[in-house]
Amino acid sequence: MLPTVLIVDDEKHTREGLRQALEEQYDIYLAQDADQAFNLMESEQFDVVITDLRMPGGKSGLKVIDRALTLPNRPVVIMMTAYGNVESAVEAMKRGATDFLTKPVNLEKLEILIQRALKSRTLETENKQLHERLDAKFNLEGIVGNSTALQQVVERVKLVAPSRATILISGETGTGKELIAQAVHQLSQRSKAAFVAVHCAALPANLLESELFGHERGSFTGATERRIGRFESADGGTLFLDEIGEINLTTQVKLLRFLEQRTFERIGSSKSITVDVRLIAATNRNLEQMVKEGTFREDLYFRLNVVQVAMPPLRERTDDIPLLLDHFLKSFAKENGIEPPVFEAGAMRCLQAYPWPGNIRELRNFAENAVVLHRSARIHEYDLEPKFRGGTGVLQGSVGEGGAAPGAATAGTSGGLAAPRPGPLSVEENEKKLLREALLQARGNRTRAAKLLGISRRTLHRKLVEWPELDVIDR
Repeated sequence: MLPTVLIVDDEKHTREGLRQALEEQYDIYLAQDADQAFNLMESEQFDVVITDLRMPGGKSGLKVIDRALTLPNRPVVIMMTAYGNVESAVEAMKRGATDFLTKPVNLEKLEILIQRALKSRTLETENKQLHERLDAKFNLEGIVGNSTALQQVVERVKLVAPSRATILISGETGTGKELIAQAVHQLSQRSKAAFVAVHCAALPANLLESELFGHERGSFTGATERRIGRFESADGGTLFLDEIGEINLTTQVKLLRFLEQRTFERIGSSKSITVDVRLIAATNRNLEQMVKEGTFREDLYFRLNVVQVAMPPLRERTDDIPLLLDHFLKSFAKENGIEPPVFEAGAMRCLQAYPWPGNIRELRNFAENAVVLHRSARIHEYDLEPKFRGGTGVLQGSVGEGGAAPGAATAGTSGGLAAPRPGPLSVEENEKKLLREALLQARGNRTRAAKLLGISRRTLHRKLVEWPELDVIDR
């Protein structure tokens, strides 16, 4: 689709001449005065408006500029006039014109101006769309979950985001600490400036200081050029330091000085640099314990911990697991152009009982795996890996009448029946666990489950009548 250009000029030969020069590259519209231009702008969407300054009818090209810049999708405007004086150019630029040309128009220069203006408009549009996507992604309204634990975090972030306060986000790995930091940034008045993240654990101690504060050329071996650090890059915005507990004591001193004075020096320089940066730090370690052990400065801890946001682990917000899983399944399904699978009630109960040591990150990976690898539209409890069902192995023993019959699953066999967890269990409890694991292994097929257990199908049926809760097929 060609870019659309509106040419507004009361001189017919000028209008037609510009049309002929530009029509191979652009979709051209013509207007002989401001009123005609206004009508076209109401009915069409333009990328570029080229307008004469002086036209009959009492409405000049400045009025065209004013109207064009009130449109929802603002075009770029180029002013042209035979009266090429400084005052006209200044007034046109003040009104919002992108550039200014004198008549007779230099067509080569005009094409350069149009291309430059269109490129600028594209970048502006992409930047706006990027901010809109960031707002949608990191705005707290888009954070998935209704649990009390998460809502307490949301309310705390809403209160602290508009302030200048330093924030310490604590929580286990994978709980979404960086997501909360980005949400704080997007909800603050710094949202149009940079959000710069540094993962402290990923950098060697000897490089972290340079990464944060920068260095001068020749300040150490290998410093062949001046380097601008992350603090300078984040000026006016937010600097997020993830895994703050991993920084060494030397870097801690420089960080403390910044928090106290808002200044720092590049490595190899004595010149103080002042920046306006909001600091958000995160850790999965117990900084109070590290203070006691002497590995983290107490004064720095108090400077960082002005406002603490504690992220709950996923096992403490199990009500959110179905919502999060649905969110991730739909997202990955959309990426892969397929329909997301549906988890049956029994499978969902297992997932809510699982402790999720990797937290949301582990759940996200699980969802992607389910979308990419699972061929069925519905996922049952027996489709899950044993760890999600609480299984750890197989148990030697019998079910029903007598000892283990030929063909019964035993430790180390390929049956893969999960053993009950250690602890004092009655014979009945052990029997129930073996029955359920056999059904899970057999994916609900009772004949196969009976063979795995070395019992008859009739015996298995009788047991399921007695203990109907063991049947793994969701009804």
